[in-house]
Amino acid sequence: MKLLLLLEIVYAVIILLVVFRVLYDTRSGVKALAYILLIILLPFFGVFFYFFFGINYRKRKLYSRKIVEDETLHQRILTHVWNYSEQVLHSGLLPPEHLNLARFIRNSSTSPVTGNNFVKLLLNGEEKFPELLNALEGARSHIHLEYYIYEDDETGNSIADMLIKKVRQGVEVRFMYDDFGSHNLGRGFIKKLEENGIETAPFYKIKWYALVNRLNYRNHRKIVVIDGKKSFIGGINISNKYRNDNQPENDLYWRDTHLMIEGPATFYLQYMFLCDWNFSAKNKLQFGPDYFPKYPKEDKIRDELVQIVPSGPDSKLPVIFYSLLEAIGAAKKQVLITSPYFIPGESLMDALIIAAKSGIKIKLLVPGKSDSWIVNAAARSYYKELLRHGVRIFEYQKGFVHSKVMIIDDNLSVVGSANMDYRSFDLNFEVNAMLYSKTITQQLQKAFNNDLKQSGEINPTDWINRPRYIHLYEKLVGLLAPIF
Repeated sequence: MKLLLLLEIVYAVIILLVVFRVLYDTRSGVKALAYILLIILLPFFGVFFYFFFGINYRKRKLYSRKIVEDETLHQRILTHVWNYSEQVLHSGLLPPEHLNLARFIRNSSTSPVTGNNFVKLLLNGEEKFPELLNALEGARSHIHLEYYIYEDDETGNSIADMLIKKVRQGVEVRFMYDDFGSHNLGRGFIKKLEENGIETAPFYKIKWYALVNRLNYRNHRKIVVIDGKKSFIGGINISNKYRNDNQPENDLYWRDTHLMIEGPATFYLQYMFLCDWNFSAKNKLQFGPDYFPKYPKEDKIRDELVQIVPSGPDSKLPVIFYSLLEAIGAAKKQVLITSPYFIPGESLMDALIIAAKSGIKIKLLVPGKSDSWIVNAAARSYYKELLRHGVRIFEYQKGFVHSKVMIIDDNLSVVGSANMDYRSFDLNFEVNAMLYSKTITQQLQKAFNNDLKQSGEINPTDWINRPRYIHLYEKLVGLLAPIF
């Protein structure tokens, strides 16, 4: 009896200490509550889950290490960034309602607003991959690639063959891949690249003895930089599944969005690649004119205005998250959102509801079927509240919508790698492009409207009147959403 009492006391103390650790180590109150509920409801599993998949388990060490690698390069470009950004901000081309947004991004990440860009919208892999191969073919100095998922399949090998060809022509090629997202890449594929002169680096390498501690803080970015002048950014990884032009008819149709950029916006994507490379690779790269070539001087700033928005565990602020909140707050007419994983949290929910109640049209496009039942159920737990306040929600039926796009009115749009969920806002390394452009925004709006034709709108009354047990199930899963 005394032994049982002693064990109960020890157990209670352990649970209490773990709860204190969660409260101390987790910035988000919602996330902390999710962990505490898991620990109390499923104590043994909850404690195990927290310490092995803990949100902030390695964040301090990771942040400190990456900042050391970035600091010298950061200081070298800071003055240039500030001066150039001020020039663009005072050009009169930036919509006045987005001045605060542009300044926030610059002040929080040193990313300037850049003008004189050419931007091409690429829908799905069947548009992106030919454009990418053509751009790689034209490389003369260097090629830098950074991907979350890279597959050893027809698409992956066609790009690899092009990279090998360019190395033989004297072009420097560096290939960085996330060690978790690209776990299917065998050693043979990497060896082939290295034997042909391509430098490779896995991002935040997973080691067998520390596997569970490294599933967070992944590099979810998709970046290609060619000669420091041309770049690619968006949601499309390197894999056959991202294209629909050579797939069997019964395969899942994949709807995604990417950008090709020529111009000064490439400068900051190059900077990001160098920072990530120096964090991951043994051979460090230095800031230099070969990687940051001078663009011809223009008489004046012209379209397209582009600002790159980075975020990740090395950021002092969740810049992408805050930039989305600021953009929604500046909306005058409409907000159109496409997201495959929609777990917005309280702040984003409040921003959308405030906008909707202010008379702004809000449309949300999400997958009809998600590739994760947990994410699907968690996302649906938010729909009832949004529908009540006039947000229109559409479920994509043609296949799986993987685009990460937000459109504000007719002069601002966002395309990138970040989903609208906790993982993208707080855990992963992400990058978005903020486009202060009527031309691109109109093109994205047209694509959004075409996607709505392949979607079904959720009827608010039918949704709200579903059986209570379904709402309860979704709410329960939604409580744990911050930790998935």
